[in-house]
Amino acid sequence: MYVNYCNKMQRLFSYKSFVSGASLVVGVGVGAALVGFNTNDESRGLKSHRGLLERVPVIPIPSVDAASNLIPYQPSQAGVSKSTAAMKYGFPSLANIKTRESYVTSYDPRNRTAAWVIEQLNPETLTGSSDRKNCDFKADDSVHMYHRATNADYKGTGFDRGHLAAAANHKWSQKAMDDTFYLSNVSPQDPHMNRNAWNNLEQYCRSLTKHYLNVFVCTGPLYLPRQEQDGKLYVKYQVVGKNHVAVPTHFFKVLILEKQRGEVELRSYVMPNMPVDEKIPLERFLVPIESIERASGLLFVPNIMKKTSALQAITMGPS
Repeated sequence: MYVNYCNKMQRLFSYKSFVSGASLVVGVGVGAALVGFNTNDESRGLKSHRGLLERVPVIPIPSVDAASNLIPYQPSQAGVSKSTAAMKYGFPSLANIKTRESYVTSYDPRNRTAAWVIEQLNPETLTGSSDRKNCDFKADDSVHMYHRATNADYKGTGFDRGHLAAAANHKWSQKAMDDTFYLSNVSPQDPHMNRNAWNNLEQYCRSLTKHYLNVFVCTGPLYLPRQEQDGKLYVKYQVVGKNHVAVPTHFFKVLILEKQRGEVELRSYVMPNMPVDEKIPLERFLVPIESIERASGLLFVPNIMKKTSALQAITMGPS
């Protein structure tokens, strides 16, 4: 049952440690624990996904072209776009949805960056002659000028224009790679983190396409509270440029991994937006999916459970 799962995750990962960026780097346990969502396992007292959906609010899956029916993209399959394929497990939220050549995003006009970006990775999307040298960062003209980030906002700030949907994930098409350079797919990232630990996580996501049938990746910013000297919690973050582009305190990646037999594995990561030692194992950044859902206001598990009766979530083990 989802409630039991949430309670278990709360014990493994306390909220106080979650809000501290430093604790995410050095204070969490190494290793991974496997949490099962197999709805056929009555011995564990887990109920059917129908019962789950009666108890947990579900973000509906948006309607798309009927011919596509949200089916996974297959190589050389006509009539189904890669952005449509990325929608298979629905959306974590439904505000300001934008579709690109091979990813889907929800734009946050207040913070001038995406709330989340979903993409599907497979060997075909990662292969091609596209070159990022032919790409330039650009403002997203589909966003109202009041809420739009520009290149000038980043100039001289010391932050990288950090991709959410990574350019290297979309080598199959120059247009698809170009689309990742919209500033609506970018957030201010610490350069050391972006080019090292975060890059390692992106490479790891790509490597999983060798071991899983489909790899769905949802990436987004977080703005987490931190306890100050007065004992109170505050949400504080920098803004840059005349358009006040928000600098996230952390970033998340949620990986939905499909196996050959239909099982689905869930891995969720949070990384602080600060210099991170790239030698720290990526397992150190594994967190319970509930932590991301609570902190971001997004929902992942209910939608995934609509598509599978066997979900396993990998998270960190006890420290």
